[in-house]
Amino acid sequence: MNSYPKTLSCQVNPTQSDFRLMMERNPNAQRTKKGNYAIQTQVTARSSESTFFVCEEPQGKPAISRSVYEKIAAYQDRYIATQDMVLVEGYIGPDPDFRVGCRMMVERTHANIAAMQQQLYFPPDDHFQAKFTIIITPNLYVEGYPNRRLIAVDLEHWTTRVFGSDYFGESKKGGLRMWNHWVYQQGGLALHAGCKVYPEITSRDELALIIGLSGTGKTTTTFRQQLGSLPVQDDFCALFPGGTVYATENGCFAKTIGLDADDEPIIYKALTQQESWLENVMVHEDGSIDFFDGSRTTNGRGTFQLDAIPHRDPSNLPPVKYIFLLNRNFSIIPAVVRLDAQQASQYFMLGETTGTSAGGKAEAGKSLRVPGTNPFFTMNDALQANRFHELIRTIPDLEVYLLNTGRVGGGETDAHSKKVKIKHSSTIIEAILNHSIHWKEDPFFHYQIAAILPGFDDPDLLNPYELYNNQGRQEEYKQIAEQLKIERDAYLQKFAGLQI
Repeated sequence: MNSYPKTLSCQVNPTQSDFRLMMERNPNAQRTKKGNYAIQTQVTARSSESTFFVCEEPQGKPAISRSVYEKIAAYQDRYIATQDMVLVEGYIGPDPDFRVGCRMMVERTHANIAAMQQQLYFPPDDHFQAKFTIIITPNLYVEGYPNRRLIAVDLEHWTTRVFGSDYFGESKKGGLRMWNHWVYQQGGLALHAGCKVYPEITSRDELALIIGLSGTGKTTTTFRQQLGSLPVQDDFCALFPGGTVYATENGCFAKTIGLDADDEPIIYKALTQQESWLENVMVHEDGSIDFFDGSRTTNGRGTFQLDAIPHRDPSNLPPVKYIFLLNRNFSIIPAVVRLDAQQASQYFMLGETTGTSAGGKAEAGKSLRVPGTNPFFTMNDALQANRFHELIRTIPDLEVYLLNTGRVGGGETDAHSKKVKIKHSSTIIEAILNHSIHWKEDPFFHYQIAAILPGFDDPDLLNPYELYNNQGRQEEYKQIAEQLKIERDAYLQKFAGLQI
């Protein structure tokens, strides 16, 4: 898209100071004691049920025809012609040889969306050209679609149009969803993954990818420090043959519910400074921020730039050494599992976890299977699993692990259960890096579980069968295990063309 639609007025690339001035009198914005702004939105999560791809031959994704889309696009353009708009430009990716120009336009009444997006883009330069376009009109609704909201994804022209949603995630994912498609065309695979680098393990930097659905601990695991680790990204990376990894964003969009200064000091500090933006976070009348009040939504969020935290330069990354697949489970999944290449590809395709409010009310608290834990892949999901399997087999010495970030033995209200805490996951990762875990084969699932993990304070989290056995629940464990095997096999068989 070489030009943006005609507008009543359009402010292009305002500064962050300009954006704060725009929000001063906005009734949905509140200035906090820290000097930043918290915005309350009408829509509090991504509208996945309202997301449609423009195509004539759907590939397993909700679709609308080209003719319908063109009418809707014209409807939005006519509306924009009467509105004051804001436009921000920048790159997805820092590497001059692997980056994509993006522009995002939104109604000025919702300039906070542009401000947050600007923090995540790498800044434009003299050579900037936009390939992707995202157009957002929160105040314009479309009849006949769920909740009168529509996210129309036109991959042929690299444009995403958003109607009726003021949730920032639609802007962020609007660009990254198209980037998913573009990366696949280049021979790689976009991974819904955090990224961190360990500079002190060996004579060279070692990189880890943390793959997980939003709200399952991806950002927390990425920013939690072990052995001098530095975060690179918290959301999307591209993986290519040989383990080459490319970053995407110049900032982070972090989940805030329960954010504690002691458990997550890096994120806490970044989100409580003047330059950050908060969305759907409770702010009291005196301006104090309350990250523990989820009475309106537990999907509170905030953006900040990488410069606000200690981080690794996201360009020129080392090849991936570790992949951690996150599974927020509440029954018989150990806190850590070591996988071979075949198992890794199968668990990647299964994408098992428990949904959170990040995916809306339809997903929160439910057992989910999201292939690759990536709801933004644009084609038949078998393609991403096949590509993942192809890629990891080209990476020498790659280690893949499954991490349970939930509980073992039952849900939160079950007195028999035990929580996998942040400190547990951090201890496990440090032990993996130090090669101090002794492994043994699990007799039910045939992956490797930790037999000995020095310094770990709760062995039941490492071997759920022993927890169930000690509680006299052996039969319950076996029933869950057998049912899980049957369900997994049936799920994988549904995907035509799956080659793992």
